[in-house]
Amino acid sequence: MIDIAKLYDYKNSFGFFASQLMYPEKRDFHPAFLEESFTADHPAYADAHTYWNLMHELSLDGIQEQYTETFDFQKDCALYMTYFKFEDAKERGQMLLRMKILYEMFGLEMPEGELPDYLPLMCEFLYAAEWMKERKAPENFRLLFAIFEDGTYHLVQALEKLDSPYRYLVQGLRRTLRACVEQETVNP
Repeated sequence: MIDIAKLYDYKNSFGFFASQLMYPEKRDFHPAFLEESFTADHPAYADAHTYWNLMHELSLDGIQEQYTETFDFQKDCALYMTYFKFEDAKERGQMLLRMKILYEMFGLEMPEGELPDYLPLMCEFLYAAEWMKERKAPENFRLLFAIFEDGTYHLVQALEKLDSPYRYLVQGLRRTLRACVEQETVNP
């Protein structure tokens, strides 16, 4: 079961993940952005700071070059989370449709020409959507969490092979999501 209250507590960090996973702009690297997104007890605090420090060793041009080389030219580093499992199979289309419907249920309009499994968009959804008053939110978010889990697992493996700073960002995202999953207890 998904703990939507805890997920809500981490909203700002999902905004951070979304912006850092999009093409880098200067405004995305303002020091206050990191501080506003992660408290010391946040599950991704250490990963986010490691990522941040590594990125600040580069110029903006260097960051943009690294982003392009990583996410545009490495097939294993695709930011489309259902691609790893389904590639272009029929099941992927069905999954994308289900995700689009989920976003629309919570008031998010899909950007023109973007697929709903684009990782920055998925993070943006968790940042922008209001779900606290929706009693079926934990059930509805199961699909989203499963897609996050599958896609980011493959992505972080590929980023580790490349020794990319982005691996810390994706690891932090995975830790944050895991912290929002309540362990179900089994009665003996």
